[in-house]
Amino acid sequence: MPNRSVFFLSDGTGITAETFGHAILAQFAVTPRQVRLPFVDSPAKAHQAVEQINQAAAREGKPPIVFSTVVDQEVLSIIEASCQGLLMDLFGTFVAPLEQAFDLKSNHRVGRFSQTAQTQAYHNRIEAINFALAHDDGQSARDLASAEVILVGVSRSGKTPTTLYLAMQYGIKASNYPLIPEDFARQRLPQDLLPYRHKLFGLTIDPSRLADIRHERRPNSRYASLSNCQYEVSEAEAMMRREGIAWLSSTIKSIEEIATTILQQVLPQHLNY
Repeated sequence: MPNRSVFFLSDGTGITAETFGHAILAQFAVTPRQVRLPFVDSPAKAHQAVEQINQAAAREGKPPIVFSTVVDQEVLSIIEASCQGLLMDLFGTFVAPLEQAFDLKSNHRVGRFSQTAQTQAYHNRIEAINFALAHDDGQSARDLASAEVILVGVSRSGKTPTTLYLAMQYGIKASNYPLIPEDFARQRLPQDLLPYRHKLFGLTIDPSRLADIRHERRPNSRYASLSNCQYEVSEAEAMMRREGIAWLSSTIKSIEEIATTILQQVLPQHLNY
């Protein structure tokens, strides 16, 4: 469905509308054109957004899908009155029932990121991101005691994006440490990791997929050869089994699924907040 547009409309950044919209769209075998319209926070900008949506409707001959998290009632009224798309008002759908459930009126505040940036949770996330970058791929063994989880596995098995996701989404200080051929030859974990066995979680990957990923970085190298990838993955999995390290394959799992599994198995306290 390439000739169908989906708009993510917000008087803030549009991230909430986009995240929710993507979750819903994932239930359908469609690949629409996607447009984010952030900071639609005035009547003038509302009219501009409506014009863009209506142009898409005229061009495509179908009403665009519009996921909206607009809070300002004046702006929302303009969109509701003039938009020729299928409007999915996310806040309107959920806020009214919650007001009834809590017996409270909502704040109807637009774009609360400036307030978010002042919270301790926000500062924790920033600190965790810096920690993940400083401890990426075994760059530094200093302060591993401060890590809440340490991911191990062969190079390019998904450790870095997972640590960054844990930091950005949950404020978790996560580091990652690669398992390399020298570790396999010694048949034991790197010395730096021995005091932190209880924090370790392993990632593995299908050797063919690993070879494809490594070929993009170092084409036609021994590092990327299928035989070497098969050897490294086999040895890494054997080591994790010997050391009693929980692990999973990142081959067909999303970062979100991997991170949630890590939370369940290593950091269950972060599931309750």
